[in-house]
Amino acid sequence: MNEAPGRKLLLVAACALVDADGRVLLSQRPEGKSMAGLWEFPGGKVEEGETPEETVVRELHEELGIETKVACLAPLTFASHSYETFHLLMPLYVCRRFWGIPQPLEGQTLKWVRPAKMRDYPMPPADEPLIPFLIDLL
Repeated sequence: MNEAPGRKLLLVAACALVDADGRVLLSQRPEGKSMAGLWEFPGGKVEEGETPEETVVRELHEELGIETKVACLAPLTFASHSYETFHLLMPLYVCRRFWGIPQPLEGQTLKWVRPAKMRDYPMPPADEPLIPFLIDLL
């Protein structure tokens, strides 16, 4: 049974960027955005004609000023979550190879966090179920 007829499906691609110490980069949503103050994995909406992997490469450059390649992304898991006005489908990729130092280019706050400590950072409902996959991986 369809919970909300006509609800839009939103495809978003996200990345667990992992540093040499096994920490994952979290980004805090800035004031003025929906779910402001919550911590999430960098990423964004998949644009028309773009693959989720291409989205991650583009978003990491736009949001953080770093470079990576599609070949450096490994699919880990995905989130499927119903919000009130849309349904989110979000593949999560792991990236350990990137060039540059992540910078907060969109007014967000960045924090490198060990997966076991991620529950200390309030996250959107779609992101929370992804934490155990990172704990198991790292």
